[in-house]
Amino acid sequence: MNELKILGIIPARYASSRFPGKPLADICGKTMIERVYNQAVKAKLLSDVVVATDDERIYDCVKSFGGRALMTGSGLPNGTARCHEAAKLYGEKIDSVINIQGDEPLLDPLMIDEAAELLHDNYCVTLCRELDDDFTNPNVVKVVMNLNGEALYFSRSLIPYKRNQVNQAIYQHIGIYGYSLEFLNKYAALESTPLSECESLEQLKILEHGYKIRVKVTSSKSQNIGVDTPEDLQRVREIINAGI
Repeated sequence: MNELKILGIIPARYASSRFPGKPLADICGKTMIERVYNQAVKAKLLSDVVVATDDERIYDCVKSFGGRALMTGSGLPNGTARCHEAAKLYGEKIDSVINIQGDEPLLDPLMIDEAAELLHDNYCVTLCRELDDDFTNPNVVKVVMNLNGEALYFSRSLIPYKRNQVNQAIYQHIGIYGYSLEFLNKYAALESTPLSECESLEQLKILEHGYKIRVKVTSSKSQNIGVDTPEDLQRVREIINAGI
């Protein structure tokens, strides 16, 4: 298997309707972006890790702890667009990109490596895990796959609906995305689509344009908590303080 040069990119912006300044929030003595970065660099299959931001405060923070950061434009619509611009600014040859969420300070590096492994045979990949509860929470995105492990649909609603009592797992989507550089360039040029706007899920644009997303059920058992609110932040602090 030929070794791919895979760049890990952490999109991070200061502005947020629900939680302004989130990347710089303190978590037991370190900012959130530092904790995410420190987890990402533990992945074995990444060639490098950079933070892509449009805010000098975040840029300076990353530099202060020895991380690598790139300044991107301020008018980008989402994290994928920021990854695309950062890949162009990076200045070194890469084969693929992994988009790492900047608000998951408990991220397991194993998940990054699982996505990276899939990029040898797929142009777009992501992860999921079996969901035990919180089935109707719209902030918990669900995914259904075909028999080849390719995404059929992502939704904030419960999918599938169990009309019949069959042994069918419910899967939660984990927001780590891997793209070949060629596909990332294509994706960035795609027009927005009705379902992606309806559900506010940018990955649906890929499916609506007829492309495939390979999905792997992660083997990680870690608590991969996304911080969307101050309450989420406090929960992460408690977990870290407890040494869980």
